Amino acid sequence: MELAIRNDTGGATLEVSEAVFGVDYKPGLIHQVVTAYLAGARAGTKAQKTRSEVSGGGAKPWRQKGTGRARSGTSRSPLWRSGGVTFAARPRDYSQKVNRKMYRGAVRSILSELVRGERLLVVPEIKLPAAKTREMVALLKQHDLKDVLVLTAEFDADIFLAARNLPGVDVMTAGEVDPVSMIAFEHVLATEAAIRKLEERLA
Repeated sequence: MELAIRNDTGGATLEVSEAVFGVDYKPGLIHQVVTAYLAGARAGTKAQKTRSEVSGGGAKPWRQKGTGRARSGTSRSPLWRSGGVTFAARPRDYSQKVNRKMYRGAVRSILSELVRGERLLVVPEIKLPAAKTREMVALLKQHDLKDVLVLTAEFDADIFLAARNLPGVDVMTAGEVDPVSMIAFEHVLATEAAIRKLEERLA
């Protein structure tokens, strides 16, 4: 299949693999992979102390009978101030297993849907005169884009610096792009080299 290339002359196309950019949309697979990706980003380090872990409380506060008060065996009961937590939180691992075939299948499905929705825009290359925000604003205005993920083949410091202060704009390389980033933006602006790298990565 062919992707249209946005350039000054117009009419240019880029031949790409149907197996990467022309597969069926699989919402269930995409949901599972995106959920697993977000779950893997959770720290899961929350922790609290139970009554057995709080320091102190070894001595019985008062005798069992005769005081008129309710019986008590420790001052570290969850009912007491400075006591332990009843259902204390424990560190946990939120990660979910997603094999490589599923991950690549979800990314292919996302890319194919971006192509069908005309949300994936391809340009020959992205070269900025300087690492200035105004240069990136001018480039995006040229393509009438606001909420956009910019994909490059390799890390480009000028592009990164020019885009980092713009809301709704992010810059990633084809090697590090993830499913969440691809569905988080209205459009994806990619260079030809980035498309080739994605194709090689997902083949």
